Amino acid sequence: MTPLFSRLLALAHDNHAAFYAPGHKGSQGVFPGLAQAWGTAVFRADLPELPGLDNLFAPEGVILEAQTLAAETFGADQTWFLVNGSTCGIIAAILATVGEGEKILLPRNVHQSAISGLILSGAMPVFVNPPYDPQWDLSYGLTPESIEQALQIHPDIKTVFVLSPTYQGVCPDLKAITAITQRHNIPLIVDEAHGSHFKFHPNFPPPALELGADLVIQSTHKTLGAMTQASMLHRQGARVDPQKINRALQLVESTSPSYLLLASLDAARAQMATQGETLWSETLTLAQRARQTLTSIPGLKIFDPQPQAGIEYFDPTRLTIDVSGLGLTGYAADEILTETLGVIAELPLGRSLTFILTFGNTNQDIQRLIDAFQTLSENNQAQQPLNKPNISTDQPETCYGLPQLSPRQAFFATSRAVSLEASLNQICAELICPYPPGIPAIMPGEKITVATLASLRQTLQLGGVITGASDPSLKTIRVID
Repeated sequence: MTPLFSRLLALAHDNHAAFYAPGHKGSQGVFPGLAQAWGTAVFRADLPELPGLDNLFAPEGVILEAQTLAAETFGADQTWFLVNGSTCGIIAAILATVGEGEKILLPRNVHQSAISGLILSGAMPVFVNPPYDPQWDLSYGLTPESIEQALQIHPDIKTVFVLSPTYQGVCPDLKAITAITQRHNIPLIVDEAHGSHFKFHPNFPPPALELGADLVIQSTHKTLGAMTQASMLHRQGARVDPQKINRALQLVESTSPSYLLLASLDAARAQMATQGETLWSETLTLAQRARQTLTSIPGLKIFDPQPQAGIEYFDPTRLTIDVSGLGLTGYAADEILTETLGVIAELPLGRSLTFILTFGNTNQDIQRLIDAFQTLSENNQAQQPLNKPNISTDQPETCYGLPQLSPRQAFFATSRAVSLEASLNQICAELICPYPPGIPAIMPGEKITVATLASLRQTLQLGGVITGASDPSLKTIRVID
């Protein structure tokens, strides 16, 4: 049953004279090259809020039906379809739970969309550093102990925001974390952008909703069959007012939502409801084959974590490969794989690359991945392994302090550009992110430290890309005047 997708499909084939947007009028006005490349069917289905297609911001018909089915499938009390990605869902969740000057607890490795939520809401972040693994140069999930400690130091925290899973598939102990937030009677928001598939196979980590989270944001397009940008926001329990979510989403979503994206969410949900476990069983078999074979290739190291601080569960469909044993950075290996071997990773980092495996991958894909790394190993076995990262940090493992200014105050403050050297100990006015993964190295309101500058320089030296800086070369940085 696909109420929204089926209605859109029917209207796409309806014969009528169109005097409404979009301007291509159902494909008649499309550039011929587009029609030739993609066909006309997709443009016939690119419809606005016509009678019978419902309204995303006041659903009463097929959108409401589709969202209700999604809530039942994913285990929520209520689900909202999102057409601006998980970004708008994360921002809306923050806006609905914390206001100007109020405190929200977040891991320091949050996605930049959460910082946008802080800027728009005016909330004051209490950042907690998750456990860091220097061997892999990766941060894990927040520990329950660090959250409990933060709530003791800042008993006026209004909301807790956690990331689960990380890009590498690491999930914290959400069961223990939800027990803490429920005891304090404050909402728990979970950025589950990379975990929309957890519900559909017993070998995956338990989904955040099952473990008691109040709000969960999922990028349905990342691991399920929806189109890019198509995501979902789920709510359960009574700690968050759904009307606040409604109002917040109207601020951050387009008033002209794409019905192609909305219909793809309806279809992706139906696919999981009817075939999910079968499809993911096949994917898990492919992932296991890739993991076993790649482990035997000289110079490679495969990420396979065991439960420890910050790691309660691990998603086996995430494949992270350390290539430093071949004398390569993740960025350099990514360039070779992409340009000469026809294999493209999701995320290159300084020492590793992460690959997302889904039911869209085939045996041929896995063989191509294996062959590519075999070639990479054979061509680089003579190289000296890379040294481990050697960036000192002036932050303890956990940190419960507040920034000098709230991100909103810093964002709107007068700023000036200074050299990197002169920026030391100044308050940053920019949101500067190595991308991917889009985790801020420094954000508005934070003091610029030696460790921050060293990290940014190393990212550039290793071939990474820095986004958000007004000076893309990063010779200068904007600070609060």
